[in-house]
Amino acid sequence: MLFQGIGAAGGSFSLVPWVVFLPVLGLLLNLLIGKRLGERGVGWIASLAVGAAFAVSALLAFSLMQHPEAVRVPLFDWITVGDFSASWAFRVDTLSVTMMLVVSGVGTLIHIYAAGYMHHDVRHNGEPARYTRFFVYMNLFIAAMMILVSADNYLMLFVGWEGVGLCSYLLIGFWFEKGAGEIANAKAAKKAFIANRIGDFGLLIALFLIFWNFHSLQFDEVFRQAAGAQPWVIRAITLFMLLGVAGKSAQIPLYVWLPDAMAGTTPVSALIHAATMVTAGVYLVTRTHVLYSLDATSQSTVAWVGAATALFAATIAVGQYDIKKVLAYSTISQLGFMVAAVGMGAYVGGMFHLITHAFFKALLFLAAGSVILGMESGQEVAYGHGGHGSSAAHEEFDPQDMRNMGGLRGRMPFTFWVYTIGSLALAGIAPLSGFFSKDEIMVAASQMNPAIFVILLLAVFLTAFYSWRQVSLVFFGSSRTRAAGAASENAPIITVPLIILAVLAVLGGLINFPGVNTLSGWLEHTLGALPEAAFNPLIAGVSLIVALAGIAAAWLSYGRQTATRPNRLDPIENNAAPLFNALAHRWWVDEMYQAVFIRPYQAIANFLAQVVDQGLIDGIVNGAGVVSRAAAQGVRQIQTGFVRSYALMVLLGVVAILTYLIVWRVP
Repeated sequence: MLFQGIGAAGGSFSLVPWVVFLPVLGLLLNLLIGKRLGERGVGWIASLAVGAAFAVSALLAFSLMQHPEAVRVPLFDWITVGDFSASWAFRVDTLSVTMMLVVSGVGTLIHIYAAGYMHHDVRHNGEPARYTRFFVYMNLFIAAMMILVSADNYLMLFVGWEGVGLCSYLLIGFWFEKGAGEIANAKAAKKAFIANRIGDFGLLIALFLIFWNFHSLQFDEVFRQAAGAQPWVIRAITLFMLLGVAGKSAQIPLYVWLPDAMAGTTPVSALIHAATMVTAGVYLVTRTHVLYSLDATSQSTVAWVGAATALFAATIAVGQYDIKKVLAYSTISQLGFMVAAVGMGAYVGGMFHLITHAFFKALLFLAAGSVILGMESGQEVAYGHGGHGSSAAHEEFDPQDMRNMGGLRGRMPFTFWVYTIGSLALAGIAPLSGFFSKDEIMVAASQMNPAIFVILLLAVFLTAFYSWRQVSLVFFGSSRTRAAGAASENAPIITVPLIILAVLAVLGGLINFPGVNTLSGWLEHTLGALPEAAFNPLIAGVSLIVALAGIAAAWLSYGRQTATRPNRLDPIENNAAPLFNALAHRWWVDEMYQAVFIRPYQAIANFLAQVVDQGLIDGIVNGAGVVSRAAAQGVRQIQTGFVRSYALMVLLGVVAILTYLIVWRVP
């Protein structure tokens, strides 16, 4: 049942607009007076704004515990055209509030961390004045995501959907003049923007079809009419919507933007991967579960796209050396698990993994940022502060390349332990949170699609392998560079958020612990009594053994670090060079896209610009100008400026007219 307004369910629901207003207020304050407040003031305002939004989300969750029915809170009439109307209205139900808690809760920790991280980052990049701008963008990102998850209709959801796309563009390209050739970061931002516009085209077509068939974009009204719609309509809507999901949640074939998004600073990477943008697609499918449940073909397609992405991205992660790109491909893979889950109808399992993934992936990205800061501080000690007057080796040094690390367990012990916790949770090792959430997906796959179960099991092995490969390369063995040998641990403003996230990564499985199923009961109020997979000790045991095997294989390959020293080959490259080359080059998918789509498109664009536009169209226009100028030059010859000449011309004209009338017109 849906309550209109707040009277039936209590006044606390009226607070829901503040989940958007508070981040907007934070960005406005920083925009107007941030430069006068200094870095500390800017960081406090931005963090408190998101923290206050989390407090509001918690109050909404408490209210839903008392009144679990969905509540619609209209703010104002937005669009009215004929019989169609769309309100700017917020939806408070167990699904939307779950997303609000994840976005604002993890977002708050990322903002606190960023307050310390960006103090170093803006100075490392030589632009301290950009500190305020960064937090304006970060608050805007949270506000856009809150609009998306709190919307009561698809049109308002689409505003948030586009908003997070804009914010990702601004934050990925925050250091737009940096990177290879001083344009790499700008190109990464553009790539993310364009890839998402392709996905957004699919979502727009889906929304057009929804409006055309149901004459409404409000969730409950669409779902009420869905059962009476023609099957092909439901299939078209859900498949076009899947294209939007592939864009936002980085699934095959539109996943290629997310690894390049690592051009953004580390807090941005954490926010995109853990709490905001990439989770939007999983949320959209879950929110639209009524339509997907009506078409088995669409559900199966979603599940297969997710499973294929989970395995494909996991293979690529094995061959990467950039510490953040390993995590980026890991996110793509884990999103594949979530998409496969919701495609199989295991919506609670997909949402469960979304929540736990937010915990341990935010932990991993922020811990990776701690490693990068430590390496940069070691770089300054080893090669000279700020890089001025330093050696060529310093200029070529990459603090994100794991081959330049090693031995950081002793130099950064705190970061080592939290990174290890995050990696084990990602690998699905019991009793950490990732074990329980991933197990629900594996059980669902074993019951509903054995082929997908096998694919996901392979992805589990690779996930554990690349997770421990990363831990081994970064923290074990001896330092492979002078910078790694001089690295140091970071300040509490960096490490305290890591402690909280590590605790959540450890205990997050209690959200839907076997036999308790708190999350299942909570989401049931929104999703209905959907069949969910119960805990299966056999499947859990098999998944755990496979994950442990992956860790063992990684330790045998990288634990002693007999390779990956400067000028040494990777152990996999030593034994399977062609395979490792394919993994390192990401199976050449980007190169294939360049050859099949981008270069032909650029050739067509150049032809249209140079031949059609500049050659033909400009030629016609410019030719008309040339003719006009030539005619004008001819006419100018008779413009002498003498009155007698003009009188003679008038006389000759009169004579000519009279002659014509007398000779040819008079009978």
